[in-house]
Amino acid sequence: MRMPRAIALLACTAALAATTGACSGATKPPAAGGGTNFKVSPTSPPAQGPLDSFTWSLYAEPYTLDYALAYDYPPNTVLANVCEQLLRVTPDMKIVPGLAVKWSQPDPRTLVYTLRPGVKFHDGTTMTADDVVASLKRQMDPKTGSPWGSSFKTVDSIEKSGPLEVTIRLGKADVLFHELMAASPGTVVSAASLTKEGKDYGTPTGRLNCTGPYALDTWAQGDSITLKKNAAYWDKTLAPKSEKVKFTFVEDAAARSNALLSGAADGGYLVPSSSFAQLRSSGKGTLLFGPNTAAADLAVLDFHGPLGNLKVRQALSMALDRKNIIKAAAGGVGVPAKAPAARGAWALAPEKTAELFDTQPEPVYDVAAAKKLVQEAHATGRTITIVTSSLAPEISVVANAVQDAGRRIGLDVKLKPVSPDAYSSIFVDPDAREGLDLVITNGYDNTPDPLEFYQYLRTGDFGNYGRWSNAEYDVAFDRANSEPDPAKRAELTAKLQKIAMDELPIIPVYEAPYSVFLGKRITGAPTGISQLYFPWAATIGASQR
Repeated sequence: MRMPRAIALLACTAALAATTGACSGATKPPAAGGGTNFKVSPTSPPAQGPLDSFTWSLYAEPYTLDYALAYDYPPNTVLANVCEQLLRVTPDMKIVPGLAVKWSQPDPRTLVYTLRPGVKFHDGTTMTADDVVASLKRQMDPKTGSPWGSSFKTVDSIEKSGPLEVTIRLGKADVLFHELMAASPGTVVSAASLTKEGKDYGTPTGRLNCTGPYALDTWAQGDSITLKKNAAYWDKTLAPKSEKVKFTFVEDAAARSNALLSGAADGGYLVPSSSFAQLRSSGKGTLLFGPNTAAADLAVLDFHGPLGNLKVRQALSMALDRKNIIKAAAGGVGVPAKAPAARGAWALAPEKTAELFDTQPEPVYDVAAAKKLVQEAHATGRTITIVTSSLAPEISVVANAVQDAGRRIGLDVKLKPVSPDAYSSIFVDPDAREGLDLVITNGYDNTPDPLEFYQYLRTGDFGNYGRWSNAEYDVAFDRANSEPDPAKRAELTAKLQKIAMDELPIIPVYEAPYSVFLGKRITGAPTGISQLYFPWAATIGASQR
C-alpha cells in the first residue's frame, strides 16, 4: 500500500486521490460508475524539436537523492532521469528490459540477470556486475535504513556470476521481488561513487554517478535542482531532447498553479485538483490525465473496537457518498473504487482486467440498509475515531464525509486532528495508531501487478497497519507469489481481492487518474505514474519545430 509515500501524494494533489486504478493502463475512463469528463492516455503528443532547457515544478524539495532512501514523489521524479533499474516500467505500464538486457529463472528460487554491455556511468566508467551487487546489497544493509529493505526479505544471496551477470538466490519463490527490479529496489549506481561519497551520498553536497539520460548538475538547497544532458546515454531511443532540466519547489497549491499559469514553470505532475478548471480554460497549456495504480482507501487500524464487527465495516462502506466525495476531493475527476487496489494495478495482464476487475460490482450506496446493519451489530451510538490533518484538504474532505456517513447510520464518528508529521507517523509507528480506528490512505503499486498491493494485507506485514489476519488469505498470497505466469497470477490475485472485499480490512473510496500540466512551449511527457521510474524528461521537447 506504500502508505508513507501515499501521504505525500495526498499532500500534493487531489487529482491523485486514488492511486490504484482510476483508469490506469487504459486509454479511456471506466465505462461505469464514474465521470466521463476526462480521458486517460499514457503519453502526450510527441516533441517536435529540441529545447535548451525547461523548468519543472515539484510540490516539495526532495529530502534525498539517495536511491535507497527515495520513497516519495519529489525524489523519485528527479531520480527517474538520473539513475536506472535492472528492469523498466514503460508509460503504457509494461515491464521491459532496462540495465539488464535479459533474465532467466533456472528454478523458482534463482534469478539470473544478464547486464547490458557497454553502459557508461556519468563519469565515463563502465557498469559491471560488481556495481549491481553493491547497489542491491546496500538496500539490504540495516545501516542504510532503506524503506525498500523489506522487498529483499526472501533474498538469500546476491552474487556476481560473470563480468556482466548477477545471480540472486531466494529462500522461496517471490515473483514480486523480480518485478520490483523495475522500481527503486532494482536501481544500479556506481559502487566506487558510493564509497567515495560516503555519508554525503544523495545529499545537496554529494554527487551522483548513475547511467540515466541526465546527470546531476547542481542542487541549490531550498531553491532548485538542475540536471544536464548525458550525451553518452546508452539508449538512443531516449536521447534527451533538452539540454537541461531545472526543478523548482513550490509547496503551496495556489502558488504552484500560478507558476504553471505564468510560465514560471513549464510543467508539473500531480496538479492540484482545485486548479483543474482554471488550468483547462486558461489557454496557457494542456492538462492531461494518465495511467495510475492507486486508490484512496480507509484503512482499519483497530479490529478490537466497533470496526472489528464486519457488519459495521460493511455499513460504513455502504453509507459513503462516493460520488460527492469525488466532486469535493478530486475536482470531479475520478470514479468510485470497486476494490482496495485500483484498476490500473491490473495492467500487467490487461486481457484479464475486464474479467477480474471490471466485473466487480459498483460500491453500494444505501443509508437505510447500512443503518440496519449497525443495529444488527448492536453498534448504535458506538464511537469510531478517524484521524484528520491539515496536511492536505483531501484528508479533511474524506474525514468529514466519513463523519457524516456515520451520523446517518447511528455511529458516533469523532475526528482527531493531528499535525502533518503525526499523520505520517501513523504509517511507521504502531504507537501512533493508539486510540484510532480509521486512517485515510492512498494505496498504489510501483509495478502494474495488483499482487504488489495485496501483499500488505498478509499477517504480520509492515503495511498491515490494523494487524488484520486471515489464514486463507495468507495461503492464497503465497500461492499467487509463486506463479510466474502473469495471467494465471492475476486469477490467483482475484481470490485475494475477493477476500479483501468480503472482509473489508480496507474500505475502498475512490480512484483518480494521474495528472500533468504542460505549458504551451513543451510536449512529449509521459502522463502516468510510470514517471516515478521511467526517464520521462528525456522525451520532453519543443511543441513546435
